[in-house]
Amino acid sequence: MNHQANLPKQVKIVEVGPRDGLQNEKETIPAEVKIALIDRLTKAGFANIEAASFVSPKWVPQMATSTDVMAAISRRPGVIYSALTPNMQGFEAALAAGADEVVIFGSASEAFSQKNINCSIAESIARFEGVAKAAKEHALRLRGSISCAFGCPYQGAVPLDAVADVVARMRELGCDEIDIADTIGVATPRQTQAVMQRAMQEFATSALSGHFHDTYGQALANIYASLEVGISIFHSSVSGLGGCPYAKGATGNVATEDVLYMMQGLGIATGVDLDAVVDAGLFIAQHLGRKGASRAGNAIAAKRAGKLVAP
Repeated sequence: MNHQANLPKQVKIVEVGPRDGLQNEKETIPAEVKIALIDRLTKAGFANIEAASFVSPKWVPQMATSTDVMAAISRRPGVIYSALTPNMQGFEAALAAGADEVVIFGSASEAFSQKNINCSIAESIARFEGVAKAAKEHALRLRGSISCAFGCPYQGAVPLDAVADVVARMRELGCDEIDIADTIGVATPRQTQAVMQRAMQEFATSALSGHFHDTYGQALANIYASLEVGISIFHSSVSGLGGCPYAKGATGNVATEDVLYMMQGLGIATGVDLDAVVDAGLFIAQHLGRKGASRAGNAIAAKRAGKLVAP
């Protein structure tokens, strides 16, 4: 039975390393390193890079240089440079910094919402009405991100209807794209398909994206499962950077190099140069003083160095 024919011919990879990846690093990363990383990723061919976060530096000190970073990156026409904006103050800063897309966020888990931002899901999304309206007025893209769509560190299972409800709320706000995120990396392939298919009942399949963490080693399998039901946008992080500060023990996002290697093998176009991403991964891993978390990236680097023995 040939499922290959049913997979999308092309996917969009949203590179989240510069924001979602680096925000949890303990050591302060200089703006120039972030700028160099984003420039490398732009050259690699990404159509969308999550570059900044305009949140209070008190909460996320690593993102305090976002204005400087956005001012200095070498932009390529047509590339969407996104910024996370939790409130109107964040929106104004993102607008002034020239963001192409603003990202708002909510949880599919009531317990996570209460613990994370001390309010209900409904209240948290209502808070974004001003940001959503302003984004539309300024002709900026609006993206909604739904955390804990597959499981929560506090309440465990998250009902499908809870995910669908948040998708519908974000649709009503006017989101152009909605991310379904596995914040703690607990999803498995069949569950992934069930969640995605439920989300599709509320929003256009072509504008839904999968954001998978690799805590239990299931991220690539979940991406493949998403491809099978027609999802064609995925988030990943160069060198596997990042994690979730509110989910104890959760490892980072799926590594971009691993996703690209899989897409290449499936014959699915991404428009991104894998070798250039491996270089970007080596660059940031070297700066952080540790080996990158991408298996494909490390294997390609070892092969280049003549250290990988052929089978």
